[in-house]
Amino acid sequence: MSLFDNSEKPIGLASDHAGFKAKQFIIKVLQEKEIPYRDFGAYSDESSDYPDYAHPLAKAIENGECYPGVAICGTGIGISITLNKHQGVRAALCWTPEVALLARAHNDANVLALPGRLLSEKEIYEILMMFLNTPFEGGRHERRVSKIPFSHSI
Repeated sequence: MSLFDNSEKPIGLASDHAGFKAKQFIIKVLQEKEIPYRDFGAYSDESSDYPDYAHPLAKAIENGECYPGVAICGTGIGISITLNKHQGVRAALCWTPEVALLARAHNDANVLALPGRLLSEKEIYEILMMFLNTPFEGGRHERRVSKIPFSHSI
């Protein structure tokens, strides 16, 4: 089952100014494929702060309003750090299709984080398609993923 099969929830999108151009490309791809999405900003390439858009996306993922998410900043690092502050988010910074495959298959990543300044549109497309079309394998990975949320008893 691919994430495309999840037609009842929109894909959540977030970027800062550095990821705005890449996010606009992703919106075009989603529209062409008739995949619903919700854009949490930024809405221009004017300087902005990625946490302002990452936190609302993360809350929408945690609340089940969106699934999955795609987040972009210049390197993908800052936005993924911010997203991963939320217990219900597993944001994976992906720079190749192979990394995206493993993020989904082994880590059940629910947000794809991308380095908007470092990838071509072709690379973004390939990574996005791999992320959206790769199911979680479960099995031995389920045990590991279940240990990710922080517990004070550790």
